[in-house]
Amino acid sequence: MRFLERELSFPKIQDNRDLLSYIEEQTSSHLSKEGLLPIRISVTDSSGSYYNCEVGALRTEDTSSFEEAKLVFKFRKRRFENTKYFNVVFLIPTGIGCEIGGHAGDATPVARLLSSSCDNLITHPNVFNASDLNEMPENSLYVEGSTICRLMMGTVGLQPVRSNRILVIIDKNEHEVFENAAVNSVNAARAVLGITCSDVVKLDPSITMESRYSSSERAVGTIDGIDNLFSVLKRYEGTYDAVAISTTIDVPREYHTEYFRRRGEMVNPWGGVEAMLTHAVSYKLNIPSAHSPMFESPKVAHEDPGVVEARMSAEAVSTTFFHCVLKGLHKSPKIITDQAAFHYDDIISAKDISCLVIPDGCLGLPTLAALKQGIKVVAVKENKNLMRNDLNELPWNTEQFIRVENYLEAAGVLSSIKQGINPQSVRRPFKTLNFETSDIPRYIERQSPSLKRVNG
Repeated sequence: MRFLERELSFPKIQDNRDLLSYIEEQTSSHLSKEGLLPIRISVTDSSGSYYNCEVGALRTEDTSSFEEAKLVFKFRKRRFENTKYFNVVFLIPTGIGCEIGGHAGDATPVARLLSSSCDNLITHPNVFNASDLNEMPENSLYVEGSTICRLMMGTVGLQPVRSNRILVIIDKNEHEVFENAAVNSVNAARAVLGITCSDVVKLDPSITMESRYSSSERAVGTIDGIDNLFSVLKRYEGTYDAVAISTTIDVPREYHTEYFRRRGEMVNPWGGVEAMLTHAVSYKLNIPSAHSPMFESPKVAHEDPGVVEARMSAEAVSTTFFHCVLKGLHKSPKIITDQAAFHYDDIISAKDISCLVIPDGCLGLPTLAALKQGIKVVAVKENKNLMRNDLNELPWNTEQFIRVENYLEAAGVLSSIKQGINPQSVRRPFKTLNFETSDIPRYIERQSPSLKRVNG
């Protein structure tokens, strides 16, 4: 079983009212020729006459054992919006070089700000994971990215929990110091956070995760030998509610110093392949999952990067990068696939989502699902990234899409929407409406003279 990236390109269709179905059709057509199943998709550039897409895909001889991957495009239209609570999905996609949230949990202050404007903030590990730090607010739900995609697509729900039993899987490392450090991180979380860890399992043989950059400069990669991981997960089935994974990621040696030396100009090379792994685990098993990288050698671990750029500093002071994952998974919500349960009060499904907040230009399944579900989308210009899409071109409903300058403005917009206030009403200039004359009888006569004669 192998996970890899494929780059696809297909023509844009003007005024396409069902872009999601079109991308599904084109993606499936391209990948089926290679026997690949899509598990993650991003439209990287639609500025010209084509959609340029990058797809994380699975290659396996036994596709029947990975049925969930076939459902990545499955869509279930919500019938209405439940306005009892104001729930916001907040996304900063991994591996696209976002100015805010592209490094080590540096979007946490934004998340804490936005959480004050909603009842529940649903977001993903990339926002909060900061090595030994995770400062997620109480009303946030830590949810792996593929699960958020399916939540927006209407095919899964989320059930908040008091706590999870966490299965910890660590890579076999030739340097025992890193295995010991990972176990110490787990025991520290047990003693201080009060988490429940069902087991710590050493993965031998380990999986191979290799990071690379795509033509759009996104961080992507390949994963080989994941069958052993799934075998372990199967063996411990029923003893855990979430899985925390720590493995090495193969990157060129110079990346460890170059990443810090370039002070934010280099896309984090580890995040993209990590997202591929957790997408695969959560799709297959419908459980929360998160990953942290493990050092390859003491020489890499002991290199002194000096005083690093502030957004990266959490990565420069950790040995295991594991505590953030354990804290996040501690109360990560349960994934509900039984749609008959979606009507229960404690289950959050697509009907309960009020708004999606994204960096401007990001076009993937959550944005496409929001478009089709009628969910409001707030796009933040200040959070620059590698994606080249004008979201204004999409066929939004009136006032469904709102572009703002920064997250401070986004928080104000969320508060405005929550209170039922049109954001434009607190801005100036303020448009004055006037009446328009509509001569209905004459219009009817022009359109259907025979109808006038019948009615006369």
